[in-house]
Amino acid sequence: MFLTFLLSFIVPPVWSVHTSWENWRSALHNGGDEFEPPTSQPHIVFILVDDQGFRDVGYHGSEIKTPNLDRLAAQGVKLENYYVQPLCSPSRSQLMTGSLTLASTTQLAHQVCCFRYQIHTGLQHSIIRATQPNCLPLENITLPQKLKEAGYSTHMVGKWHLGFYKRGCLPTQRGFDTFFGSLLGSGDYYSHYKCEGPGMCGYDLYQGEEAAWEQDRGLYSTVMFTRKAVSILANHDPHKQPLFLYLAYQAVHSPLQVPARYLERYKGIPNPHRRKYAAMVSCLDEAIHNLTLALKHFGYYDNTVIVYSTDNGGQPLAGGSNWPLRGSKATYWEGGIRGVGFVHSPLLVRKGSKCQTLVHITDWFPTLVTLGGGTLDEDQNLDGYDVWEAISEGRPSPRLDILHNIDPIYIKAKNGSWKAGYGLWNTAVQAALRVGHWKLLTGVPGYSDWVPPQTFSNQRLTTRHHNERVRWDRGKSIWLFNITADPYERVDLSQKYPHIVKKMLMRLVQYNKTAVPVRYPAKDLRSNPQYNGGVWGPWYKDEKQERDEEERYNNLFTNHLGKRRWKNKSRNIKLKRKAEN
Repeated sequence: MFLTFLLSFIVPPVWSVHTSWENWRSALHNGGDEFEPPTSQPHIVFILVDDQGFRDVGYHGSEIKTPNLDRLAAQGVKLENYYVQPLCSPSRSQLMTGSLTLASTTQLAHQVCCFRYQIHTGLQHSIIRATQPNCLPLENITLPQKLKEAGYSTHMVGKWHLGFYKRGCLPTQRGFDTFFGSLLGSGDYYSHYKCEGPGMCGYDLYQGEEAAWEQDRGLYSTVMFTRKAVSILANHDPHKQPLFLYLAYQAVHSPLQVPARYLERYKGIPNPHRRKYAAMVSCLDEAIHNLTLALKHFGYYDNTVIVYSTDNGGQPLAGGSNWPLRGSKATYWEGGIRGVGFVHSPLLVRKGSKCQTLVHITDWFPTLVTLGGGTLDEDQNLDGYDVWEAISEGRPSPRLDILHNIDPIYIKAKNGSWKAGYGLWNTAVQAALRVGHWKLLTGVPGYSDWVPPQTFSNQRLTTRHHNERVRWDRGKSIWLFNITADPYERVDLSQKYPHIVKKMLMRLVQYNKTAVPVRYPAKDLRSNPQYNGGVWGPWYKDEKQERDEEERYNNLFTNHLGKRRWKNKSRNIKLKRKAEN
């Protein structure tokens, strides 16, 4: 069974590696009375799931069975107006930073309010790629750093995807006491290898700052990461120090891989991609259940806040579904940015409720730091808001708008122009903004179809029956929707309400004045794992390493030059003696 993999990490001798699932579950449920009263600061477990579509959870009407997620969400607070970014790195950067501004004092004078977004970390464009000398800006204070200041023990398990070109970018240099997981955006679930092109393949599993060769047993990553998380819980005393566990699963990102036993329950799904994807979600659901049982057994649960979040929308080509929302991962349509999310905790005031107010992934930074008894510096100028009272008590959210992004590099809208933007904004630029009920998009927002789940088959998306295609030759480069009334983005109101369009364009202009230059460097061939023992890892040297290396080189050069001079001098002496003789 799935849980057998977890048991070798459990400390109590009463549990053997061969304990059955029923006995293990019974031991968990019966072992909760031995613990002392918990610490006053809550333990925080943040679960980030990769590429899970909006529909791909049971309580959103999916055919995929997720009884454990459904139960946790039903007993907690479902976030039904929750937004993330359309891609991996942007969502993770905003979660980790909140995010800090790198703008100048002059820029701050023009800012719309206290918000800080992706445009202020330089990560406006695409993702951080394995071969790029790029990472989450080192100037940014991170969530684990703030929680560590508040007294927390901080641990990360899973996918990092925030850059690693130099040592200072690694998780253990950014606030985590321990790290076990992968640095890249994806890879094989069993071998933990990843290729970024011909001749650019390497191993990607780390324990701390070293390759985890010795800890690797070829386990499926969802199992392996859960087992490691349980190990952390088992080896920490929940009554002496609060714990922050960031569990960032690789699942359910491609490649579509899953243990065979999970495929059995989805034989009725004809599309092989959807079938494998569904099985991966079920495996993930079981993993969350096992983690929850461990929280209860080891005495954390009664004083723990569990946050569950996707990092972006699902990818229909890889089995995901965002129906009935429009678009997919990597787009600014609702299907790319409206996330599955909930909070589960005995500490919630209004359990079993839904939060319909705006919540964005940047809000977790101030919310969790404040909840953990930490302090927020006045000069941090965060994007996010403390939304704990909105979630826990049902109060109005302090958030009224969201800048989804402004990407000055992505200007592919052929019909975009300053004229279309009323002379205020070049609508060729990809941008998206939400203010109250209104959402504005400019440029090319990305793949824009609605893909009903019943149409999944072996055919390509472009030929599926009922797949609703939107052609880009209509000359559009600007859209306006009332998301509250039209969450599926079917009725464009940009022509009907030009005054609202103009106001929102002005808002984009104001935000853009605070943006910093895009950080998207070219591929660096030194990143190739073949130069690093076959492992993906840092290839840049820090200043001290560079100085030491330069000094060694200079010493070698000096010694070599000295030897050459001595040889030349010795040779001249010998020739002179011969001439005298």
